[in-house]
Amino acid sequence: MTAPHHARPVSVFGRGRSSLDGITPDVVGFKAYNLMRMDRAGLRVPPGFVLHTELCRQYLADGGKLSSSVVDLIAAEMHALEQGTGLAFGDSRRPLLVSVRSGAPVSMPGMMDTLLDVGLTDGTVQGLIRRTGNPHLAWDSYRRLVATYTEVVHRGRDVLDAAVRARLAAEDVASVDELDTRGLRALTQDSLEQARTLTGHGFPQDPFGQLAGAVEAVFRSWNSERAVAYRGMHGLQDVSGTAVIVQAMVFGNAGGNSGSGVGFTRNPATGADELYFDFAFDAQGEDVVAGRQSLSDPMRLAHLMPEFYAELLRIRRALELEFGDMQDFEFTAEDGDLYMLQTRAGKRTPLAAVRLAAAMTDEGLIDARTALARIAEIDVSTINADRIEAPLTDAVADAITASSGIALGPIALDGAAAQVHAAAGRTPVLVRMSASTEDIEGFAAASGILAASGGRTSHAAVVARQMGKVCLVGCQTLEVDLDARCCTIGGRRFAEGDMLALDGNTGHVFPGTVTVERGPSQSDLEAIERIRALAQAPSLP
Repeated sequence: MTAPHHARPVSVFGRGRSSLDGITPDVVGFKAYNLMRMDRAGLRVPPGFVLHTELCRQYLADGGKLSSSVVDLIAAEMHALEQGTGLAFGDSRRPLLVSVRSGAPVSMPGMMDTLLDVGLTDGTVQGLIRRTGNPHLAWDSYRRLVATYTEVVHRGRDVLDAAVRARLAAEDVASVDELDTRGLRALTQDSLEQARTLTGHGFPQDPFGQLAGAVEAVFRSWNSERAVAYRGMHGLQDVSGTAVIVQAMVFGNAGGNSGSGVGFTRNPATGADELYFDFAFDAQGEDVVAGRQSLSDPMRLAHLMPEFYAELLRIRRALELEFGDMQDFEFTAEDGDLYMLQTRAGKRTPLAAVRLAAAMTDEGLIDARTALARIAEIDVSTINADRIEAPLTDAVADAITASSGIALGPIALDGAAAQVHAAAGRTPVLVRMSASTEDIEGFAAASGILAASGGRTSHAAVVARQMGKVCLVGCQTLEVDLDARCCTIGGRRFAEGDMLALDGNTGHVFPGTVTVERGPSQSDLEAIERIRALAQAPSLP
C-alpha cells in the first residue's frame, strides 16, 4: 500500500509534541515511529525531527544529491530545535550537538549508518567545554565524531585505527578508555591529521556542512552491501528507503552517573521474564551495540545507581504495555537522568518466541490469535533444548552467551571462509575478534559465532539471535591472527578448519567434536498446542 504523501516531509518529536496523525512507519521509519509513541506515552525522549522516507527515495533518484529544498528544510528544523533546547548549532559558547541516525520502515539492526556528536568543530569543542565544564567529555566526543565521520563518510576506518594504536603506544595505555584529557586531545589531533591525509582536505569545520554530509551518508547506507544482503535474506526487497532522525545529543560519556545501555524487556534467548541488558559506564551507545568492546557485569548498575535501575524496571513494564510485545530498547544516562533513544520488537530465538507467546497470553498482554500469529512460521523441529552430552575434553574457554544452543563445526576466521566451508557441506563456526553486522553473509553460512569482544545486546548478537545462530561474545582469551589463518583460545592454538564446539547454554568453548542431544522440549510443544486451541476456541459472550 502506498503511504500518503505529506506536503512537508518532516515530523517532530520530544517534550510530548509527537503527533501520529497520518503517520505510519512507512512514512517516518519504524525507529522514529516508536520514538513518537514513547514520547506520547510520557517516556523521556530527547527532542528532534525525522526526515521522511520519501526524501531518501528522492535523494537516490537524483543520483545521490541533496536538493536545495531539503537543505532548506533541514536548516528550518534545526532552527526550531535550537529554540526548543536553548542551544545553538555551531555556537562557540552553548553549542547544540545532534545525532544523525537511520530509520527504515522495518527493523534492520546495525545495517545502516549512525553518526553522533555532529556539530563539533575546533571552535565548538571549546564551547562544549564552557557549557559542561567537562573537557574530558568534549575531547572524547570530538575524537568520536572525527573517527565515525571519517569511517562512515570517507570509509577510512583502517587509517584511523592505526592512529589510535599509535597514540595508545605513545601514551603507554591499553585502551582509549585509559587516556586522560590530554591524551584524548592528542588523539583527536592525530585523527584530524589522518583525515586530512585521507581526504585531501581538512575535517569539515562548518557544522551545517557536517550535518548535510551525515544525512547524505545515512541515505547512501540504504544501499550498503550489508543492508542489501539483509533485505535479500529477509524478503524486504519491496521496502523503499530509510528515514533520517536528527536528535539532540545526550551524553552517556559525561562521567560520573552517566553511561549507555541496551536492554530487552525479557530474555530473548530463553523467554524468561527478566530484564536482560548491557550497560557501559561513561560510554556512548555505539560502544554497546558496535560489538568492538567487552562489557562488564551489567548488574553493577543496580548496585551503583539503584534509583536508575528501578526506573529501568518501571520502563520495562511500560514498554510492554504500550507495544504489547517484548521490546529491545536503547537508553542513555546523563548525570543520572534516563533518556530513551529507541525501542523495537526484540529479535528472539524460536524457543523464546514460543515461551513468550504463551506467557504473554497467560498474562492477558496479547490474545491467543496474536500469539499464534507470532509463532506461525516457526519450524517445530527448531524448538529444542539442545545440550552437550558428557564432553570428551575440558572447555578451553568461557564466554558470554548471547544466543543459546549448540554449534559444532570447522573454524572459519572471516565471512568468506565461512561461505567456502558451507558450500563444501561443512557448516562452520565463525571466529572473530569482534562480531559485526558486516559479517552477515558469514553469519548465514555458520552454525555459531564466537567473538573476543562485544556484549549480548550488540547489533551482531541481535542479528545472530534472529537468525537462530548460537552466539558467544566477550571471550577474553581469544586472539585471531588473520595473516597466519589461525587463532588462540585459552592459550591453545587452532588452525582455520580445526573443529570447535560452542555451548550456548553454558558459555563453554570446547575443542574438537562433541556429542549433542537434540530434540523438542515437551513443555514447549504443549505450549504451542495450548495456544492453538485457545486461538481456535469460539469467543465467549
